[in-house]
Amino acid sequence: MLNEKVDPVRTENEEPISTIKQHSSRKAPNNQVGEGQGYGRHGASRTRKSLEGWISSLGSPLEDIERNIGTLRERSRDLYMGSPISTGALRTLVTNVVGSGLRLNASIDAEFLKLTEEEADAWETHVEREFALWSESKACDVTRMNDFYQLQQLSFLSMLVSGDTFAILPYHKRVGVPYELTIQLLEADRICSPGGFETYTDTTIVNGVETDKKGEVIAYHVANKHPKSITSVQNKWTRLEKYGKKSGRPNILHLIEMERPEQRRGVPILAPVIETLKQLTRYSDAELMAAVISGMYTLFVTSESPESDTMGRGISPDDEIDFGNDSDEDIQVGNGTVNFLREGEKIQESNPGRPNVAFDGFVTSMCRQIGVALEIPYEVLMKHFTSSYSASRGALLEAWKMFKRRRQFVATNFCQPIYEEFLVEGIAKGRIYAPGYFTDPMVRKSYSKAEWHGPTQGQLDPLKEVNAAAKRIDEGLSTRTREANELTGTNFFENHSLRVREERARREAGLDSASMKQPTPMLETEMEEDEEDDRDDK
Repeated sequence: MLNEKVDPVRTENEEPISTIKQHSSRKAPNNQVGEGQGYGRHGASRTRKSLEGWISSLGSPLEDIERNIGTLRERSRDLYMGSPISTGALRTLVTNVVGSGLRLNASIDAEFLKLTEEEADAWETHVEREFALWSESKACDVTRMNDFYQLQQLSFLSMLVSGDTFAILPYHKRVGVPYELTIQLLEADRICSPGGFETYTDTTIVNGVETDKKGEVIAYHVANKHPKSITSVQNKWTRLEKYGKKSGRPNILHLIEMERPEQRRGVPILAPVIETLKQLTRYSDAELMAAVISGMYTLFVTSESPESDTMGRGISPDDEIDFGNDSDEDIQVGNGTVNFLREGEKIQESNPGRPNVAFDGFVTSMCRQIGVALEIPYEVLMKHFTSSYSASRGALLEAWKMFKRRRQFVATNFCQPIYEEFLVEGIAKGRIYAPGYFTDPMVRKSYSKAEWHGPTQGQLDPLKEVNAAAKRIDEGLSTRTREANELTGTNFFENHSLRVREERARREAGLDSASMKQPTPMLETEMEEDEEDDRDDK
């Protein structure tokens, strides 16, 4: 019995146990479970030659972002101050997103508030007039350097360069000013952990942002002076709670675009392209210097006369380069320069080959990559509209999507909270009538509704844009109010009221009244030009 061969135990549709053991004893490739399967054969592969040198690691926002904020911030500011492309990109964003400032258009919920259209219009007009009294005065700024619209530009630019920025809303009574609400912008560096040192061991306070056990931001720690200033030897910190304990209103506004959950501080917009921008700036500087040297005509004279130096050198003292010593062996290069060489010395002519014919193509290619990262099409980034009409318009439309998104961000996180604080003071002082504002949250929300209008989209061909706008109105796809705002940045009702007065004045003066004209149809020549543009793109 013991010597009898026993068949392996098996069940229906099941391999013998011995066979299973043989399969399980086989080693997975490279001793890695799952290696060579799914993404392991592609982006997660550790065996492909093209990926072997890729050093990557996983980390929380604390390691990936918070620990690197200081370096990213200082390099971003340096690029803004010294890199033309960086400066141009950030100013392009500010000009198109904020422009001269986002303007208030009060739009209350008249139906909920049980107001007639006339009453709602009168309330909105009165509030806009009161807000203009406050916002167009520099008294709204703690420093009295900017009005509300200039503060929008400054806060948005500071957020782009530094990653985030802050605003507090203190009250200051000033002579001749009915409103005490003011705005104080704080640079990102001033919000930091007490003592000015980040240990990252206590995650309750990280980079000046304090959170509770569930991760809610409850307070910010503000340095009285800039931590990097020479005047901050005896610096002090103030703990500022994010919301008031009794009112629940914000004490401080934090302008930040989040890119990861549990992130506490913002990342400069130039962070992904810092290295590219720096290298491109160095390359441009080198090419510029090479082109300048190549454009100079310098003559070298050899002489055996010991008095040859009495003729001097043919370069202006203002153009000489100071090497820190008075050696006669310095050779200067300049426009029409004459350098005298000593006996036995020779000069070998070198041709730098400038201007470099490949320079423009290379810079263009790199700027396209930078534009992709910043969501700014190359044509808009470089202000280079040499393509066809349809291609240039496509670039503008693509850029406008991003501009509108960022404009909504500024309106929601900066303009609207400040407007609501303005309403609180105006209603409390009796300058604005809004019954139920402090007792009913829905009433408060209905009175606080507003739209914020900024600069209009650029137009390559105004006639075509106007014809398209008129067509949208005729087909019921848009309104005259919206088209007036988007095309000219004006209010249709104000335009209408002004036109009525203009036409009345013309009739009283005996001039022909300007009749309403139908939109000019697109001519055949214009249609042919569009078709040619489209063919050029292909």
